[in-house]
Amino acid sequence: MDKLDTMRAFTAVVQEGAFAKAAEKLGISPQLVSKYVSQLEEQLKVRLLNRTTRRVNVTEAGLAYFERCQQVLIDIEEMDNALTDLSDNASGTLKISAPMSFAIGHLPDALTAFQQQYPEVKLHITLTDKKVDLLEDGVDVALRIGRLASSSLVAKKLAPIKLVICASPSYLQQHGTPETPQDLIEHNFLHFQYSDLNYVFSRFGEQFSALKVPSDFSCNNGDMIVAAAIKGRGIALQPTFLVCEALKNGQLQTLMPHYTPEPLGLYGVYAHRKFLASKVRCFINFLSQYFGDKPYWDELA
Repeated sequence: MDKLDTMRAFTAVVQEGAFAKAAEKLGISPQLVSKYVSQLEEQLKVRLLNRTTRRVNVTEAGLAYFERCQQVLIDIEEMDNALTDLSDNASGTLKISAPMSFAIGHLPDALTAFQQQYPEVKLHITLTDKKVDLLEDGVDVALRIGRLASSSLVAKKLAPIKLVICASPSYLQQHGTPETPQDLIEHNFLHFQYSDLNYVFSRFGEQFSALKVPSDFSCNNGDMIVAAAIKGRGIALQPTFLVCEALKNGQLQTLMPHYTPEPLGLYGVYAHRKFLASKVRCFINFLSQYFGDKPYWDELA
């Protein structure tokens, strides 16, 4: 049996936590996976896994060997990519985590175009607005929107995310149009639970760093905030990728152009630069080119 096959089988068992799941991942029988792992243990003369009827536990030696196996297998993949120029032939399953509203509104066309260019890549996508643990959740790349913070993870900026303050014409007709952040204390603010309004305006002076803006509506979903703003419920602070259509058709109007919030960024976040798989590199580079420095939704807005 090939040594690489035994290493792949052992690595899959550790990653999946079971022989049956590892076999499914590799496309072989559980019996063959077990045979590969047993032969590997015989060759190394050390127990790598403790097996019970219900679960598989990794020994201390097995964990150390697993870490080296991963590195070796990634090295081999990267070497093959370099030698055969597989940047145009990326393959395998790519596990992606992405924020809900952005993904639903702007990823379908991008992912379709990506798979047309890289047909050997299968996509496994999880939509969540929470920050996932890439290693614990087995995610290859996470798309995140915000300000880049220091981290052990690698992050590549894929596109700027502009923010706008906006309201519906009906709301402004009834309540007036604010001209400065200070004017917002006379209005109803539709609060997005992941944003800090005072932080947004603090760049314009300390007088705006502790505004007490009233709000009778709070939500953790931007689409709901935008819908409420269109209905005339109040003033919203939202990214242009969510409000571009409403701005274009006149359902919402941009406010306070002299107090434009500092843009955020769309980032592709992954665990390791040194051992970056081709499928991840291709995906990151593709999205960077697809969205660009001036995304299409800003042109639309």
